Amino acid sequence: MTQIFKDLRIYGYIAVLVLSAAVLGLASYLASIFLPNLHRDFTIFSIIVPSITILVFLTTVSWSQPRVDAFFLFVLGVLWLAMGAWSVDIIGNTQCDALGDQRTQTKSGSISAKSYCYEMKVIEAFSWMLFCLLAIFLIILISRTAAAQALGRPYAWSEPVVELPWFGQYPGWPEDEAGPYGGRYAYPAGPPMAGYAGSQPMQVAGGGYVIQQNPGHSVVIQPGSNGQAPTVRQIPGVVSSA
Repeated sequence: MTQIFKDLRIYGYIAVLVLSAAVLGLASYLASIFLPNLHRDFTIFSIIVPSITILVFLTTVSWSQPRVDAFFLFVLGVLWLAMGAWSVDIIGNTQCDALGDQRTQTKSGSISAKSYCYEMKVIEAFSWMLFCLLAIFLIILISRTAAAQALGRPYAWSEPVVELPWFGQYPGWPEDEAGPYGGRYAYPAGPPMAGYAGSQPMQVAGGGYVIQQNPGHSVVIQPGSNGQAPTVRQIPGVVSSA
């Protein structure tokens, strides 16, 4: 697997979890002072969205597929976009400092309107930030999966997401990783025969790769592991895909 992509994915997940937990904490406080009669719809929605986000990210952090991540990133991005827009609709362009000693009604009394305004501003800011992060994650995911397909991984959308390559790397291909249909990735005609040329790195020339093919041999290209360059094996005879 490509360690850089794996590490950056975890860091991104941590950032989303921290921001979601902050929004959930504020929303829970607002729910405790407003529900069930005041600001009911937004308060419930502001609890559901971060709760779903935390649940999904904790479930997929250890293992997932690009197609699964893409689906959840899109859905969660839409939810956080709605959350940010709804927050703007409620608090608008209110200047919190100008509220002074005004009070906002709660189910059992009132609280400072200035404090409520600040809390809504934080929810609004974090909602937009989470939407931007999820949109960036989705764009990177699509880009890296497309790159993996271009580098010889046609089933990249259904393979483990941690094997996607980072920019300038190749997709991971551990030797013990099973293929998309349960079989292991191997040479269609078997491993090279003893006494013949083994693996050799691809040579770079003029911005591209050059392979010196031996007469009467077939060239088999295998992507490198850990984001390294692919290797080439030359097998005598004609090799066809299984």
